[in-house]
Amino acid sequence: MPNAIERTFAELPVTGFVRLPSIIRPLGPIPVGKSTWWAGVKDGRFPKPVKLGPRITVWRAEDIRALIANGTAGDA
Repeated sequence: MPNAIERTFAELPVTGFVRLPSIIRPLGPIPVGKSTWWAGVKDGRFPKPVKLGPRITVWRAEDIRALIANGTAGDA
């Protein structure tokens, strides 16, 4: 039986964009909070976002999948 991270990883789209609630806990596969996530983006541990509009920030699904596959997602 797959664990929670494996299930959530399987639910991520292969391509396209994902928003922050789909990436970090409690709904997403990466067990960090918002402030830790944004600090990681700033220092390069996590992927850079894509701005689609003034209030719309997304990440490439491929980047998030690569982060999880490389096992660096829990190193926050």
